[in-house]
Amino acid sequence: MATCDVTGVEVGELNPSRRVLLGPGPSDVSDRVLRALAMPTIGHLDPEYLVIMTETCGLLRRVFQTENELTLAVSGTGSAGMEACVCNLIEPGDEMIVCVNGVFGGRMQDVAERCGADVHVLEVPWGEIFDSSAIGDFLKKHPKTKVVGIVHAETSTGAYQPLEEVSRVVHEAGALLLVDAVTSLGGMELKIDDWEIDACYSGTQKCLSCPPGLSPVTFSPAAAEVIDSRESKVQSWYLDMSMVRRYWGEERFYHHTAPINMTYALREALRVVVEEGLEDRVARHTLNHRALRAGLEAMGLVYIPKSSLTTLNAVSIPEGVDDARVRGQLLNDYGIEIGGGLGPFKGKAWRVGLMGSGSTRRNVSLVLGALESVLADEGVKLDRGAGVAACRSVYSAK
Repeated sequence: MATCDVTGVEVGELNPSRRVLLGPGPSDVSDRVLRALAMPTIGHLDPEYLVIMTETCGLLRRVFQTENELTLAVSGTGSAGMEACVCNLIEPGDEMIVCVNGVFGGRMQDVAERCGADVHVLEVPWGEIFDSSAIGDFLKKHPKTKVVGIVHAETSTGAYQPLEEVSRVVHEAGALLLVDAVTSLGGMELKIDDWEIDACYSGTQKCLSCPPGLSPVTFSPAAAEVIDSRESKVQSWYLDMSMVRRYWGEERFYHHTAPINMTYALREALRVVVEEGLEDRVARHTLNHRALRAGLEAMGLVYIPKSSLTTLNAVSIPEGVDDARVRGQLLNDYGIEIGGGLGPFKGKAWRVGLMGSGSTRRNVSLVLGALESVLADEGVKLDRGAGVAACRSVYSAK
């Protein structure tokens, strides 16, 4: 094996281990998407690449379920999509309500404050969700609110936030609705146009099962009009949609060198979603979630959110069990990655993702069997085989 010496350290050929990625992201990437990623690199203004960009935008509209003209993939991960949405809609002094019930609502608040917004925070305990009437009452207290930001799928807690009624109260108050769909796009129902969502961002590495590196975003005509009528420059040059859209749109005006091979991968990942069909894909994620939940609860594990995502399962760690040791044993002995808790849930929660290519009956049975074995080693009293048996009963009854 060829090696090179870097300041006394030998660096050999790259050979990362194969893992079963069942954490909060990234998810497993299919060979089909990896092959697309390995296609020959061409120029970012090559006529062939411009066609690929157009096709990718069309596929994104299909998956977002929108006709929004301003729909594209931001060069950067989901956090870049968040910044793109916030910094394009917000000017210094604008009022924004941010709903915070976990890490990513808090991150949206931070981004909005950095953009100069006068941020009003509506907060509920981690793991809980927001009642639309509470949002409506909060809007009455802050009638000059320009944007309401909320997380559809809170990755840090596994909480699922219904949006249709929230959208209604936000628009009745004359505000725009901004949604974080990083852990729901391509795995859960998300209807941008039907639900009248004004701006939405996601990530490639979750339910789309594409490597991390791009962030799908979409803006409604109303949101695009807000961007077009700004009185000040967007805080970020790199994420300024008034320029980025000229590159992704018909004008093809150079803005930055897009990640060409990542666009290949996203295009192929979106083709996989469309071929499966959104309804069938959502049904698959729902069934596998139900089976996993039945198995985890049969093992005595308790879900943290009352309203759980089907793509991410957050459960409390049994008392006396060492979080890091369990996750380390799953990784080292079984090649399975699950996630630990964040913030106040650090050391108290596990997050098990069933997203995209990773949402399979095989993976449900695999993680239940492995976790049962590891918990038994930790001294947890459980009915051996109960978890797998419970999950099988769900599949048998489908």
